[in-house]
Amino acid sequence: MKKKIVIAVCVIAALILLTPIPVRLKDGGTVEYNAILYQVHDVHRINPDINAREPYIEGIIVKILGMTVYDNVGTSVRFPLERVVNK
Repeated sequence: MKKKIVIAVCVIAALILLTPIPVRLKDGGTVEYNAILYQVHDVHRINPDINAREPYIEGIIVKILGMTVYDNVGTSVRFPLERVVNK
């Protein structure tokens, strides 16, 4: 009986820690998926450089426990993301 309770508590804790909450940003289409243990940024920003070939900056950033483990957006574009609250 005690083993079943421990397993149930572990499953509930895993669901709470790993369930993402999507947040849409007002920068051209970026979506952030935030959970307690990780963050995934699906970047689709309007390029601030007028003379650039590509009109959008696209890529994915993955952070686990606040440390970036994957980033294919590039290091040249680092400006704060503007958060938008869905109304």
